[in-house]
Amino acid sequence: MIKKIAIIGGGNIGKAIALGLVQTRQFSSASIIVTRRKLSLISDLAEKGIEISDDNPYAVTKSDLIILAVRPMQVKALLEEIGNYINPETQILASLVPSVSIAEIRNIVGNEIAVMRMMPNLAISVKESMTLLSAESNNREELKDVQSVFNELGKTLIIDDELIPAATVLGSCGIAFFLRTIRAISQGGIQIGFHAEQAQLIASQTSKGAATLLIDSGNHPEKEIDKVTTPRGITIAGLNEMDHRGLNSALIKGIMTSYNEINNLLNNK
Repeated sequence: MIKKIAIIGGGNIGKAIALGLVQTRQFSSASIIVTRRKLSLISDLAEKGIEISDDNPYAVTKSDLIILAVRPMQVKALLEEIGNYINPETQILASLVPSVSIAEIRNIVGNEIAVMRMMPNLAISVKESMTLLSAESNNREELKDVQSVFNELGKTLIIDDELIPAATVLGSCGIAFFLRTIRAISQGGIQIGFHAEQAQLIASQTSKGAATLLIDSGNHPEKEIDKVTTPRGITIAGLNEMDHRGLNSALIKGIMTSYNEINNLLNNK
């Protein structure tokens, strides 16, 4: 059972995970430790009771689950630093680095340690993440333990390891895509008469409602769209204009562009 978690790398996503974890019933602030070289950059976590440190081996020895939330170029040196401090019988190593495979991690830390990959997004700080997880077949039990933790922080899905780059684009970059869409809708709201704060609230809550409809019902988006598109109505008029202007195409092309970029990184490393 996972009781203590070390987050190695207190950047945006590392901090977001810590903030989400302490909002669950399972973890207290005292059960989380976050590391970063410049402690001043994560001092806000300490104010919430979360332990912070610039000592990675120390953080590893205090945890059951070790989450790597660092840049790709830092992974090798970091694993060499902490590898000897990981107990393969009691600890799990989970990497958030999309361009580093499980095999590459094992080449450094060995085959005895339970290693997996995961890809949450920034909404984990408010317990609304879509977290994708993968592991080798011999670590399925450990994977379930990690999944149970992140089920408290939104939705989780176990996927094949080869899909982690795609998961990064759709689930992690996807937050930015949806935020940009909400911004555009908010701007439209301002143009038709609302103040900026009002427009953003309406757009954000409507977006949340749309997502909840799909998650709770399992319906295809078009089934819900059909409920608000009456013949010669204003909804279908707006939707058709957006389609004519390339809304669907732009979103798909944006996703594919990000996916091509991450594949280029993988192929050229």
